[in-house]
Amino acid sequence: MGPLYSTFVWFIAGSIIFATAQSMSMLIVGRVLQGVGAGGLDVLSEIILVDMTTLQERPLYLAIFAIPLAGGAILGPIMGALFSQYAGWRWLGWVNLPISALNLALIVTFMRLKPIKSALNEKLRRLDWIGMILFAIGSTSFASPLSWAGMMYPWKSWQTLLPLFVGLGIIVVFGLYENGRLGAAPAEPIFPMRIFNNSTAAVTLVNSFCHGAVIYAGIFYMPLMFQAVFLEAPLRSAVSMLPLCCTSVGFSIIAGVAVDKWRKYRWGIIVSWVISAIGCGLMALWKPDSSLAVTSGIQVLIGIGVGPCFVLLVLPIQASLVNVNDSGIAAGMLVCFRLFGALVSLAICSTVFSSVFMGHITSLGQLPESVAILKDVREAIGFIPSLRVVEISPIMMTGTVDAYRKAMVAVFMMLAGFALVGFMTSFFVKEISIESDELGRQQMVEQK
Repeated sequence: MGPLYSTFVWFIAGSIIFATAQSMSMLIVGRVLQGVGAGGLDVLSEIILVDMTTLQERPLYLAIFAIPLAGGAILGPIMGALFSQYAGWRWLGWVNLPISALNLALIVTFMRLKPIKSALNEKLRRLDWIGMILFAIGSTSFASPLSWAGMMYPWKSWQTLLPLFVGLGIIVVFGLYENGRLGAAPAEPIFPMRIFNNSTAAVTLVNSFCHGAVIYAGIFYMPLMFQAVFLEAPLRSAVSMLPLCCTSVGFSIIAGVAVDKWRKYRWGIIVSWVISAIGCGLMALWKPDSSLAVTSGIQVLIGIGVGPCFVLLVLPIQASLVNVNDSGIAAGMLVCFRLFGALVSLAICSTVFSSVFMGHITSLGQLPESVAILKDVREAIGFIPSLRVVEISPIMMTGTVDAYRKAMVAVFMMLAGFALVGFMTSFFVKEISIESDELGRQQMVEQK
């Protein structure tokens, strides 16, 4: 229970620091701590679920697990927009405190996990500290230049290439270390090579990477597209996203129930990727005069595609395990790859957006003083909420909105590419039986 409690502590502390920050450095510290806590909660919740259930019953529990996600996915963007528009951005931190306190109280009261019987210092000693440090440094160094390449520095500059190749090299070293190629393998590696040795598990992790790349970047850029192209206020843009949020969560529940009934998942994964790619590609049809049917219909397609993968991708990697006690670590790896995909995708999409936007905004010629800030492409995202109230000529407004639209479309074309990679690799996922009734360490026990 210790790691679970600590993630709440990190998240609550980060929220308080974020809400009270008086400088950019403190705001960043708060967001980092929030990220540590939220990432831990994301991983641990799925680990606990799979460790408490058998593979045979897991599809149903995954469907149930998706129900509370519905509330967060639907209310989260709306609450965030309400606070940012009417109460101030600091409330985005304060609102986390009562929610976190309620969840922590429920966990302390009702959750009973079986402790691993060993001393604290022994548990700490067995942690893969070197692996965690290598992966954190390598992934950060690799993803960071992807976000500034072509914007802050050219692709061929040493400022881009050096951290990119250093990060890639550290990730390679990390893989060799985890595999024991650089000496003795760690006692408890964060990425056990025995899981990668199974082709279905390895391909599923690639699918999870692509899933994170599509869903997180899509959720980030979708409301910005409503604000920049349709000139909607933040709250209105959050409401406009409801077709995507509701459909993705709804179909994740449907996917779990369907697998529980028909006991098959492979073709569900393949079809989901097809629909995701088509939905992201159709974002090119979005224009300022697009109808509600077009904007909502395309969101529904994307939601139908990405939603089921939250449930379906858990099953093949779990079914491929030889040792049931690896269920927890496999679930953690799946979430980790999904979040790493989000990190890489957001970095690449930032570069894509900036490059396309810069080219189109420059073609407009001399910008009026009210939008002259857009000459610095780094200000483009931050300026979006002000775009709907700025006073410029209709011709200049049309050109500026079109620059945003084409940059956003380029981002979604990139996401369609990630979906196509998921589609092509999903054919290598094998339909392994999910009829196992073996229980892991944290098995549910009937209360008498």
